[in-house]
Amino acid sequence: MSFSSISSPLSFSISIPSSRSLSFSTSISKNPFQFVKLQQHGGGETKRGVVVMSLEAGIGVMATKLGMMSFFEPNGEVVPVTVVGFKEGNIVTQIKTEATDGYSAVQVGYRRVRDRKLTKPEMGHLQKVGAIPMRHLQEFRLQNVDGFDLNQSLIFDQLFNEGDLVDVSGTTIGKGFQGGIKRHNFKRGPMSHGSKSHRQLGSIGAGTTPGRVYKGKKMPGRMGGTKTKIRKLKIVKIDKDLNVIMIKGALPGKPGNLLRIAPAKIVGKNIPKN
Repeated sequence: MSFSSISSPLSFSISIPSSRSLSFSTSISKNPFQFVKLQQHGGGETKRGVVVMSLEAGIGVMATKLGMMSFFEPNGEVVPVTVVGFKEGNIVTQIKTEATDGYSAVQVGYRRVRDRKLTKPEMGHLQKVGAIPMRHLQEFRLQNVDGFDLNQSLIFDQLFNEGDLVDVSGTTIGKGFQGGIKRHNFKRGPMSHGSKSHRQLGSIGAGTTPGRVYKGKKMPGRMGGTKTKIRKLKIVKIDKDLNVIMIKGALPGKPGNLLRIAPAKIVGKNIPKN
């Protein structure tokens, strides 16, 4: 077995003396921008073992979905809105910087709970900044974290105004195992007695060639219960007395579901194009 000298880019080869010679070689690039290229794949995706987070357009808050109703505009127009309320929380529990964590982010806690509902490490993390026990902790990755203080309360009406556009994230309603018609909006077959295919999926193969089922084929399976984000929703009304807001349209999940509300991302305006 012999090793060749190491140079840049790093390369090595291994040869094993035997009756059948076996040799292979590979090269590893020392490109410092390799990790940066991996980060350009978007938010929430995992590429080659690297978890990539998306950059937010600004600090946001967490809230609780209460339900839907009709809102009448001053001109008489009826607008379907989702009512969102706030429980105790939306307190800054940690500030991450490039020097300490390698990226800039603000961690926010939401929804007060009893002490026994949290583990000792979770309690210690919150007690370090003097915050109350909270069930949910989420990060908002920002370009700049200046102006934020630990244990600072984030008030919605101080961050947003009526008419602003927001991105809302949440978990959709789980619908269990469903067929192709409900899950993918397939058409059904004839309902007459002679038909043998009413709601069946039908053929899924492409024939002898390629002799297999393509990956990503739309088939029956688990539906709902996944995280989704609805972008650019308009804030119709902010009620300070009731501590609720009304957002135009439908939001993910059932009443009582946790929502994440952040300023709508507009490329070139509030987030960089690159």
